[in-house]
Amino acid sequence: MPPVTVTPGGEATTTLTVRNGSDIVEAYTLEVVGDCAAWSTVEPTRVSLYPGTSETVTVRLAPPRSPEVRAGDLPLGVRVLPAENPELVQVPETTVHVEAFRELQQELQPRRRRGWLGARYRVAVRNQGNTATDVAFTGQQAGEELRFGFTPSRPRLEPGESTEVRLRVRTGKLIWFGKPVTWPFQLGVAHSEETTSDEEGKGQGRPPSGQPLGSEQAPLEGEFVQLSVLPKWLLAVLAALLALLLAWFALVRPAVQSTAKQAANDAVRKTNPSPNPNGAQQGGKPGTGAGGQGNPSGGGATGSGGGSGSGSGPGTANGQQSSATIDVQTDGGATKTGTYQVPAGKLFGITDIVVANYQGDEGLLTITFGDRKITTIALETFRNQDYHWVTPIDIPENATVTAQVTCAKPGTPATGTQASGCDEVLNVSGVLSDVKR
Repeated sequence: MPPVTVTPGGEATTTLTVRNGSDIVEAYTLEVVGDCAAWSTVEPTRVSLYPGTSETVTVRLAPPRSPEVRAGDLPLGVRVLPAENPELVQVPETTVHVEAFRELQQELQPRRRRGWLGARYRVAVRNQGNTATDVAFTGQQAGEELRFGFTPSRPRLEPGESTEVRLRVRTGKLIWFGKPVTWPFQLGVAHSEETTSDEEGKGQGRPPSGQPLGSEQAPLEGEFVQLSVLPKWLLAVLAALLALLLAWFALVRPAVQSTAKQAANDAVRKTNPSPNPNGAQQGGKPGTGAGGQGNPSGGGATGSGGGSGSGSGPGTANGQQSSATIDVQTDGGATKTGTYQVPAGKLFGITDIVVANYQGDEGLLTITFGDRKITTIALETFRNQDYHWVTPIDIPENATVTAQVTCAKPGTPATGTQASGCDEVLNVSGVLSDVKR
């Protein structure tokens, strides 16, 4: 049989002549043996010959395009078995040269990644060819803003062998603010351009000298999405905070300072009251004249009137500053009332009250002068609160000043231990004078 060359995935044929050298009619069975038997056939597989005659049969070779069929020279044998004289079996042989083919299977995992400055990918590569090859990688990106690194950079793969190459993609600068930027890129995966000598090519199944090991494969598509370091919403928050800060210094702070200054001036005036136009000293509060008469200049009048504070009612005399304290202690979830009763024959003109919630309790406080409700306060909104009136609120004799506390939750005083109950203190002060009858 003459030698034959075949390409994996293709087909080639060679011939074998069978001759009957005996003196009887003989039948011969033909069968391909050796490394090529799995993908070779002989046609026909049985021939009958008269003495001295011969017949040519065809050996057909069809190796699959697979890494299992290695490139190189393989022996091909055809066993010729006579039916009448099996001891005369023969196995003529020849050489089959399997050509090399190169094919890479590659995949980028994942295709899309996010990061601030760079990201990592994996490139899975498998040698689907029938000869060993070195694999080379290249990264391409329009504008060349990205840099690519491969580990290992040039792996060598035997037929059917696979490997995973780590890819690191990096950009040159950070994005501090703004929308994410998408960088599309391509990866070139190719057989390295390498040559061997004719002698090595015969032994290793590589192509002869001067022929490259392979060609570049179809490129892999990938994307790197570069994120901004500071999100867009943070920029809006910083701008809003800056605007609030400017508004504070431009508007709120001057108003606060002005209010504080006015409060300080009011406190000084209360501590050092000015004399009335008639030269008589006020009873500790502006608007009260000697003998309980109204201020002629319109600075406010005093009187009873059932605690309404309108200034009408019986006049007062011998007025003097007075104050009373109501301490209301209440269990959690309960309501309790504390009172102060104006003595008989007296009129209490209240000008100031101070409420203390030193524990930071939670609940409600209702303050009542006689039959007049003054205010209802949520305890959790204050620790100390004060109220002042230029015109006194008159409480008649035997009427009461009432502080009603509903304790929702006891607070925690400065000791750091939560109190077992609520404790509120109400201090009322003003002018206590005799009722003029």
